[in-house]
Amino acid sequence: MAGLVLALDVMDGEKAVEIAEKVACYVDYIKVNYPLVLSSGIGIVEELSTHSPVIADFKIADIPYTSSLVAKIAFERGAKAVICHGFAGSDMLKAVLDVALSYDGEVYVVTELSSPGGEEYLQKFSESIAMLAKSIGCHGLIAPATRPERIKELKKIAGELKIFSPGVGVQGGDIRRAVESGADYIIVGRVIYNSSDPEQEAYRIRKILDELHER
Repeated sequence: MAGLVLALDVMDGEKAVEIAEKVACYVDYIKVNYPLVLSSGIGIVEELSTHSPVIADFKIADIPYTSSLVAKIAFERGAKAVICHGFAGSDMLKAVLDVALSYDGEVYVVTELSSPGGEEYLQKFSESIAMLAKSIGCHGLIAPATRPERIKELKKIAGELKIFSPGVGVQGGDIRRAVESGADYIIVGRVIYNSSDPEQEAYRIRKILDELHER
């Protein structure tokens, strides 16, 4: 059964917590990125994790030592997982994975971005990035819901790795096509947090996922 991840890219900590409280029973994870963390402070990870497991989407991509420090900060604050860019290489992924495992956490690796720019450079290497992530022992891949045919190809490589698919909603990705192509989790942001009723919108999406599972 496919799960739901809320990409909570608001820039107001109080609003973020308020939304997290409302949607907690419908989402499997809350994903935070730099807009929220830089505006509210790293402590927001800890606050949100009291409502749902948090994925720290810091798209880590630096030398191994620096990358391991970023991961350590995220996990110390209660993150369940971090997201890395695979193009930084195996030494960086291994360094982050070592930190993650020491906190019983997970590492998810970007194969290609869901935006059109993801096709310009990353797509040429996304399958080799997926193979690298799998060989190192990472836990999941980020594959674009905006290009479901790419989910299918990356799923063939992923095996037991979880597939997280961003780009549903405003970017044009379709829930059903993403799940049918192999996504284990769909990532939805603005459609939920910009809604006049985030709880109802999260419920609507969860219902679609439940219906797909029942088929």
